[in-house]
Amino acid sequence: MNKTTEQLKQLQPVVMQQLEIIQRKNRIGQAYIFEGKKGTATEDVAYFFVKQLLCEAPVNGEPCEQCRSCQRIDSGNHVNFHQVYPEGQFIKVAAIEALLDEMSKTGMEAGRKVYIVHEAERLNPQSANKLLKFLEEPDGMVTAIFITQNMNAILPTIRSRCQHIAFQPIPRQYLMAQLQANGMSPSIAATLSVMTSDIDEAMTLSEDEAFAQARKTVLKLVEATLSKNVHEALLIVHEDWLPAFKERDQMELALDLLLFAYRDLVAVKANQQAALTYPDMHEFFVKNGLRFTYEQLSNMLQAVLRARQTLQRNMNRTLLMEQLMLNLQEGKSFV
Repeated sequence: MNKTTEQLKQLQPVVMQQLEIIQRKNRIGQAYIFEGKKGTATEDVAYFFVKQLLCEAPVNGEPCEQCRSCQRIDSGNHVNFHQVYPEGQFIKVAAIEALLDEMSKTGMEAGRKVYIVHEAERLNPQSANKLLKFLEEPDGMVTAIFITQNMNAILPTIRSRCQHIAFQPIPRQYLMAQLQANGMSPSIAATLSVMTSDIDEAMTLSEDEAFAQARKTVLKLVEATLSKNVHEALLIVHEDWLPAFKERDQMELALDLLLFAYRDLVAVKANQQAALTYPDMHEFFVKNGLRFTYEQLSNMLQAVLRARQTLQRNMNRTLLMEQLMLNLQEGKSFV
């Protein structure tokens, strides 16, 4: 397991408390869905739970990490613990058949059997139906853990037989501290901690020159829309924004970054010490946030949101941005 128990308690305090109660009160269910976005430690917590269920000498309800069972889970050769992964787009019937074959072998040790289905939303109807019979009529004490980013994408027949464990986004301060410990500047760490809960993804983005340029371009446009006239903003759109964001996913990212800037404006108007997505813009945001009413800032926020939604309808990017600049100008002047 990559993360310690204490780290997991910091990352997912509610989930870890739920699992502690399940273990302490011996209310171990037949099947669980661990639902959380990428980077929310679903897999780390799942391995912790497996150890918790199979540990030979738990300490205060937590795995001892020293016994033969804990060590074999770490090395990947515990005969009572199995995992299933997607192969290509789906988890195939053959993978479920192989799991059921392993789970039914007479050579398995006494006690509980546990299996994890990774990316469980990739179970197709055939593989899900194959698993369903075993889920309903397991051979002995069996616990299933389905890991997914979207519970609603799991087939209802599986979903209805599981207890739902909901993972929360990683606490922002924890993520920012981890990113800065890896050498990231406080300002970039603050921006990325709003964009993702996944430390690895944040580190990759921080090393991407295109992301650094996108952030710079967005903030340049923000300064123009707030402190200059619409003509200056339109010039930046044509000279900087449109050449930088040619693809739809690039435009989506840019509009998200723009939205975060206007949220910062609302935040500093309410509280000048608020934690911002762009702390390096604090002085500028305070100065400009105070110039506008909440109604004006709300209108500007709504304009960016509408542009983000309109992008999904394949509107021409140039027209979309020109319209957004005009809408932002109207939002500024509207009282």
